Amino acid sequence: MWDTVFNLSNTLALVMWAVLILLPRKPFLMAAVLYCGIGLLCLTYVVLLVGLVAGAFDPMREAAAGSANVLDFTLDGIADLFRSRGGIAIGWVHYLAFDLFVGLWIARDADAKGFSRMVQAPILLATFLAGPLGLFVWLIVRERRARASGRWA
Repeated sequence: MWDTVFNLSNTLALVMWAVLILLPRKPFLMAAVLYCGIGLLCLTYVVLLVGLVAGAFDPMREAAAGSANVLDFTLDGIADLFRSRGGIAIGWVHYLAFDLFVGLWIARDADAKGFSRMVQAPILLATFLAGPLGLFVWLIVRERRARASGRWA
């Protein structure tokens, strides 16, 4: 089950990133990225997280790892949660959803500020591959135009 979740989520995210980077920014395509991409990833995350916490899904933990305390937000607690295929898959879906959301925001913000797609593409690719890196680069690149327009949004 967890391999299927992982593979399907990756495929969905990859398709949505391709739409975001390569295709024209038509309203219906951006809505597809938001609802069919980000929305489905968020729904998947919620269903899996609730199912895992409720015990409905077998997390497939490492042998002799015991059960994880999902409310232990220490570094050791998070590491313990990721000792299961379920914890890793759910964490990965979380990353995919948020990185795609950030990518959509960057694309919309860049379009509104008049940045060319040639400038956007490497930033979006960096966001796809290493979310916070791409976001950090975008925050630096956009700053001058945001300040010039008198808008920080």
